[in-house]
Amino acid sequence: MSIKAGIVGAAGFAGIELVRILTEHPTFELNVVTSDSLAGTPVTDLYPALLGHTDLAFEPHGLDALAECDAVFLAVPHTAAMSQVPALLEAGISVFDLSADYRLKDADVYERWYATRHTSPGLLEKAAFGLPELFASDLVRAAGERKAGHPALVACAGCYPTATSLAAAPAVRARLVSGTVIVDAVSGVTGAGKKATERTHFCFANESVEAYGVGTHRHTPEIEQILGLPGRIVFTPHLAPLNRGILSTVYLPLDAEHAKGSSIEDIHALYEGFYADDGFVQVLPIGSMPKTGSVAGSNSCHIGLALSQAGDMLIAVSAIDNLCKGAAGQAVQCANIVFGLPEATGLSASALPV
Repeated sequence: MSIKAGIVGAAGFAGIELVRILTEHPTFELNVVTSDSLAGTPVTDLYPALLGHTDLAFEPHGLDALAECDAVFLAVPHTAAMSQVPALLEAGISVFDLSADYRLKDADVYERWYATRHTSPGLLEKAAFGLPELFASDLVRAAGERKAGHPALVACAGCYPTATSLAAAPAVRARLVSGTVIVDAVSGVTGAGKKATERTHFCFANESVEAYGVGTHRHTPEIEQILGLPGRIVFTPHLAPLNRGILSTVYLPLDAEHAKGSSIEDIHALYEGFYADDGFVQVLPIGSMPKTGSVAGSNSCHIGLALSQAGDMLIAVSAIDNLCKGAAGQAVQCANIVFGLPEATGLSASALPV
């Protein structure tokens, strides 16, 4: 039996990536795509690449359009999901939210970083955290709730936090890390959303790389929450003239005991064991480093590892496609788990070779 799905905010970059994935999914049936500004416009008028794959047209936002859905994916801006999630859950619809509105478990932290009052803080504990490789138990719990007749709420992890946390988590959870963790991450322009700004307009972004949100980026508390390192993350994002991709370089200071006793071979084996059952994460051979081009269009994460010359710093580098593993693909991966499907269903496509 097919699972009826809808996408709110389907005209944006993450939303249309969801359309691309779900139209080819063997079990989810995409029935509704919404956009107030484009209501009545066929999806393929805006995105001709989908000709022959969908005949849907955008519909206005609203619960009525989504009433027959089993699952709704929210590809809306931060702070916009809160106005929709409670009603969707009340209607018995499971929600997969790509925004930040339910990721942070502390409403005060959310309000401080997003400068907006959280209107449904009671749902923060209900929300499963949508990063399957690190929070499998959350998604198993959500799957149990749905099976028992209660709609699930999944707060899908952000793109920078996904890339960064997958690179850092094995070392952090093995208690190898001491002190402040430094993150330098580079994103393609689609990560900034569809609406052009003075930063993302072609003429400003092309042939230029810049740091932004230095010391203030809102993904910082999410990374700290995922890794369990409150106040120990210094995160600096950079914008590069790419369409897709995130490359996150994470500098992890090793505690004194492990700095003396751990070789790169030991740490590499730790990482391989940690991700042995996670088909979307590939730990590259020692001496190899990931590239964004190697994961573009896929739900994969590639991780490369190195030690500093002094042996006291682990450098973990990860690459993901920000629109896929960093957004739409990860949401579908979570939905597969919640609806009892193999988590790779509909996500087996390889990266674009060139």
